[in-house]
Amino acid sequence: MPSVERMTTPPARLTALDGLRFAAAAAVVLYHLTARTSSAWGPGQAAELGGVGRWTSYGSLGPELFFVVSGFVVLMSVWGRPTAHVVASRVARLYPAYWVAVLMTGGLLLFVWPDGKDVTAHQVLVNLTMVQSQLGVEHVDGVYWTLWTELRFYLLVGVLSLVGVTRRRVLAVVVAWPLAGLVAERAGWDGLATVLVSDYAPLFAAGMALHILFRTADDGPRLAVATWAAVVGNTVLAIWRVVPSRSEVLARTTGYQPSVVLLGVGVGVCVAAVAVVTLTPLARVDSRRLVAAGALTYPLYLVHEYWGLYVVRLTSPRVPAALSVAAALVVVLGLAWVVHRGVERPLGPRLRAATEAALVRARAVVLEPVTRGPRLLGLHG
Repeated sequence: MPSVERMTTPPARLTALDGLRFAAAAAVVLYHLTARTSSAWGPGQAAELGGVGRWTSYGSLGPELFFVVSGFVVLMSVWGRPTAHVVASRVARLYPAYWVAVLMTGGLLLFVWPDGKDVTAHQVLVNLTMVQSQLGVEHVDGVYWTLWTELRFYLLVGVLSLVGVTRRRVLAVVVAWPLAGLVAERAGWDGLATVLVSDYAPLFAAGMALHILFRTADDGPRLAVATWAAVVGNTVLAIWRVVPSRSEVLARTTGYQPSVVLLGVGVGVCVAAVAVVTLTPLARVDSRRLVAAGALTYPLYLVHEYWGLYVVRLTSPRVPAALSVAAALVVVLGLAWVVHRGVERPLGPRLRAATEAALVRARAVVLEPVTRGPRLLGLHG
């Protein structure tokens, strides 16, 4: 079993991070409902919304905040735990709500609101794998792109877990990994760049570096300086990577030309916000409301776009825009609560236990020939 270095004992849960996750999801919801051009609003969207989309478009940086939080939280969840537990917990976290959300949104677009987006039953079924983009099939809902990004990050962390998680290894990873991804991308090694999540590696790495600071706060200034350098370096690299592409996407999908300065500040704020809620007294905040909000974050992210826009489509011709958006928010929050209570809570623990048991059995089968040989030779007492 890989050795694990001495560490300070972290709190069981950082509830302030739940608040950040919910804030990121809320920003994405407002961006999709009010900034992205959609037929749900009809031809007068910008005028009807009073130009609010110029500002809510910056909510498109919500996934960047998710990635920094994931870097921190996923490293917390794997440190000192068996790899089988790590893999099982990630599978149970991602898939139950996702499967239901794909079927919900697919059903909406196939049978209720076909004008919302052209999808097929085959497309819906392939989307259940979460790797549809690698199979040449479009996402049923565009927000699923972040899940493929997260899934690749989980796989990389799983490899790190197999090797053994120590602060020196993690620090080496957060320095070398984003640079390796950049080199692979520039060299045209597309497959390797995809595996290394080259476009968003700096954000995950910044979150991981913040977790090193969180766990090893009393381990001396030299470690702190090196780790802060990794945080700052990855933040700068993330700004350089994200801002140009996001500026182009927003100009194309919203009709507004965003400020590259504000986008850059926004990416920096994503990292700074995680630092503030984990490395200051805010880390000791204990709030049931934040925990509840955090629990709704993932299902809200999965179901909000087309269900919210469908409510806008039904209500916008009849009520003021603000009421239409409010109605959409109520509906998608309600759906998120149903998915959390009806799917995640009962099925997540069962899937985690079943997956972990299957992985443990598979490991035993693989290792049995290795251990049987020495026993047969009488090398074990």
